[in-house]
Amino acid sequence: MLRRRALATRWLGVGLASVISVVTLGLGFTGRLTLYVSPETVWFACLAAAVTLIIAIWSCALPLGAEDDHGHDHGHSHERGADAAASRRRTWGTVATVTGGVIASGVVLAALVLPPASLSAQLAVSRAGETTALFAGADDVTLGVADTTTFGVGEWASAFATATRPEAYDGAAVTLTGFVTPRDAGGLNLTRMVITHCVIDAQPASLPLEGGVDGSYATGQWIEVTGTVRADDDGTLRIEPSAVKKVAEPKDPYEY
Repeated sequence: MLRRRALATRWLGVGLASVISVVTLGLGFTGRLTLYVSPETVWFACLAAAVTLIIAIWSCALPLGAEDDHGHDHGHSHERGADAAASRRRTWGTVATVTGGVIASGVVLAALVLPPASLSAQLAVSRAGETTALFAGADDVTLGVADTTTFGVGEWASAFATATRPEAYDGAAVTLTGFVTPRDAGGLNLTRMVITHCVIDAQPASLPLEGGVDGSYATGQWIEVTGTVRADDDGTLRIEPSAVKKVAEPKDPYEY
């Protein structure tokens, strides 16, 4: 019984940490860790995984059950409260440990079994409208800067939402890649997920497409749009496509 408990404790500690570390390093070496974190933080995630793995391997030198030895011989029973209270604490502690262990083991199993995948178009649709469309380059957009040579979907979404001089962007040529999502008012959007640190903070950036895109493009289909930005009389910006073609999902499906 004590041996099984010691094995379970070690699995919930160094065991799960080791598996997660190996998975993280594997994703990092194969270039797929960017499906979960931004490229700027890949090195940090891999370094943390390597350090965790080294500590986990070192901890295996401890005798089995050493994790439970601390504190067993300190003080007297009257200093720890009644035996009944101590028993209740142990029971609740066991329940919390088992619950956490089941959840953590499920996460580890999912990481091992499920292939890495990008965030779905359905998630982009569900998150649409949660926040104002302000992404990378938003400061330049607010100042009315019209140098669009490096703009992606995120920067253009910021320009469409906040530009103080929309006429400065009229006639700008664009070639953008994203996936198709529906518009509430009808028609289609070109959408890309934009993340700051990891997929937890991912938000969709969407651009309305006017003409040149028909209903043959299903939600989630990746497309490349070549066209021109147009500013209407009311200051609304839109993309007027000149060519649209289906493409495969990029190796790195996000913008940052």
